[in-house]
Amino acid sequence: MQWADVLADPTLKDLPYKIELNEYGKIVMTPASNKHGSVQSRIARKLWHAGDDGEVITECSIDTEKGVKVADVAWCSETFLARHGLETPFTEAPELCVEVISPSNSKREMDEKMALYFSRGAMEVWLVSEEGQIRVFGPEGEMQGSLLISG
Repeated sequence: MQWADVLADPTLKDLPYKIELNEYGKIVMTPASNKHGSVQSRIARKLWHAGDDGEVITECSIDTEKGVKVADVAWCSETFLARHGLETPFTEAPELCVEVISPSNSKREMDEKMALYFSRGAMEVWLVSEEGQIRVFGPEGEMQGSLLISG
């Protein structure tokens, strides 16, 4: 299955799950809680107010070597958007990808997602707990804070 097939399939439009594709084109669904959505929207607001010349996208689809992954929130610079517009899925990762950690997420899964985002060009990945604690990672590992977003 391709991402365009997922978007066009009317049976998948109203599912209460986050949908991604694995490397075999199979759908992977993750249930999202209202708490998860609340944290996601708070991060989006934070990025919207702190990012200088970019765009904030929630549920941002990114084509990776292991299928289409969907960052909970992403920040894209104007330069990134000039190259990619709003192509779906992005063939390159936005500069900042954010994952809100759900109880169903394993450390291994998050490590793999970070590696996939970095391999597609992300400069930072934020892992955010459902309590709102933010951990910032660059390609070389955990960082003290963001180099892209102030505050």
